[in-house]
Amino acid sequence: MDDAIRKAEILIEALGYIHAFRHRQVVIKLGGSAMEEPAALRSTLQSILFLAAVGLRPVLVHGGGKPIDRAMTAANLPTKKVLGRRYTDEATLAIVAKVLREDINDSIVRQMRELGGRAVSLHTGSTQALFGERLKLKGPDGELVDLGNVGEVNKIDGDLISSFTDAGLIPVLPCLAYDAHGNWLNVNADTAAAAVAGFLKAAKLILLTDTPGILRDRQDPKTLISSLNEAESRKLIAEGIIDSGMIPKVEACFDCLRSGVEQTHVIDGRLRYSLLLEIFTKSGIGTEIRL
Repeated sequence: MDDAIRKAEILIEALGYIHAFRHRQVVIKLGGSAMEEPAALRSTLQSILFLAAVGLRPVLVHGGGKPIDRAMTAANLPTKKVLGRRYTDEATLAIVAKVLREDINDSIVRQMRELGGRAVSLHTGSTQALFGERLKLKGPDGELVDLGNVGEVNKIDGDLISSFTDAGLIPVLPCLAYDAHGNWLNVNADTAAAAVAGFLKAAKLILLTDTPGILRDRQDPKTLISSLNEAESRKLIAEGIIDSGMIPKVEACFDCLRSGVEQTHVIDGRLRYSLLLEIFTKSGIGTEIRL
């Protein structure tokens, strides 16, 4: 009986958060081990379906770095990185688009339907929601560096996305955008998710990662930082505590917060039901990033 009462208490704790976020859009970025490990993916998809069932309006944006790497190896194509980004020539773009759309996106939507949910792929023709332009980064000497068919999102069909969430369907978007000529652009999944959240003025952006959140010591999960503002984050970047792939995640959080997103979170996608623990409990389990 005590266990049953504890379960009821957990539901009551969640009730306030359900009321607060009911009918609000929540953007979730899926990637890394949360997508690679079948058990982790299943619990994540179950969590997303739970969000929809209690009245939240989730939107899922996903990447696919590791499956793309494997497909590149199978095709005997080298992976080239420029300033930490995948250089995307035409041959690489064809693999990226196929893996993201046909292998990953279709599989996620099928699994969500098998679990009893209602999901829809948004990645082609009249259901393409992300549009962009080529991204050029500044090199160490200030020169513009060409990344090939790599882009950044500059337009989102928010009405299309909202029409599905309003109808109780869960949009699933790969990190691909159309350019002005209808050609694909490979977009960083974190920045794509942040752009979607910012345009929708979502209640939350949640980035699922391969770490418990932002750690002062990456070897010690007990050093998790539960909350950070921009000044604190900049200091940690300067100190090298936030580095490598975590920097674009933090920058993506800042971008969408400035666009009107209320809350952003970096959490461990490998942990079962981490989404529910972050959204529906007082303490949460990851790092909240705020301005």
